[in-house]
Amino acid sequence: MAPAVFSLRPATEDDRSRLANLLHFETHVHRHLDWRRPLDWLGHSPFLIAENGGRLAAALACPADPPGLAWIRLFAAMTRVDITAAWNSLWAAAREELRSQGAEQAAAIPLSDWFVQLLQDSGFEHTQNVVVLDWAAGEAPPPAAQQAPIRPMQEEDLPAVYAVDNAAFAPLWQNPLAALEHAYQQAGFATVVEHEGRIVAYQISTQSAQGLHLARLATHPSMQGRGLAAALTTDLQRHAQTRKETRLSVNTQDNNSPSLALYQKLGFVLTQETFPVYEYKFTTD
Repeated sequence: MAPAVFSLRPATEDDRSRLANLLHFETHVHRHLDWRRPLDWLGHSPFLIAENGGRLAAALACPADPPGLAWIRLFAAMTRVDITAAWNSLWAAAREELRSQGAEQAAAIPLSDWFVQLLQDSGFEHTQNVVVLDWAAGEAPPPAAQQAPIRPMQEEDLPAVYAVDNAAFAPLWQNPLAALEHAYQQAGFATVVEHEGRIVAYQISTQSAQGLHLARLATHPSMQGRGLAAALTTDLQRHAQTRKETRLSVNTQDNNSPSLALYQKLGFVLTQETFPVYEYKFTTD
């Protein structure tokens, strides 16, 4: 059988309904774990679709956001399509576009074995894992070792929150301001700590039928080691208990020893949920 021949082009708003059907009804769909929905990336580049005989076959979205770092936000293919051929065509085009933009790195958190295989075959390397910890909200939270001036986060705090986030995280895990704005809009509980009139630490938690999830926690490096992260987390635990939540969860990396130690000290327990992180370096290809 002759290999499939795809024609590639940038996705546009006119493709939204077809892409929505692809996401909702097909089996081979990768969505990035994100505050933004996959189709929110329409209009950003690269967001490519592959067509075969004029019919939608597959789609790939991996804009560099923040600049230099391209997470695989979406890859999806029709059931009848050879997913390896579709991925190879789309990734080759997206990779060249990202390289021309000056991207240094691409990354993905695959949730399916079939996508893991595609990434490995394309030179992505497994570098770490995201792990999940749970706290049973029926338990009493430990007392905070440090009292901190915690207050609710306001929308006007977001630029200062972004500055803390950018300083606290390695480039792979930094969030652009737009992502934090989306996170704040979806927050169930968000708080900040101020010191000498400036925000130096924050947390954003989301709420769902499964309970509360501590989605983001950061302390400015100049203020680390003072117990601010613990104070924010125990305040969140008390909030969860007041609301009679059954679960409070958090993600971190398996190689982030300080983060793991903090959560475990506060009563969080590692679950069996892990998500691999794969990275691709443009500087070495």
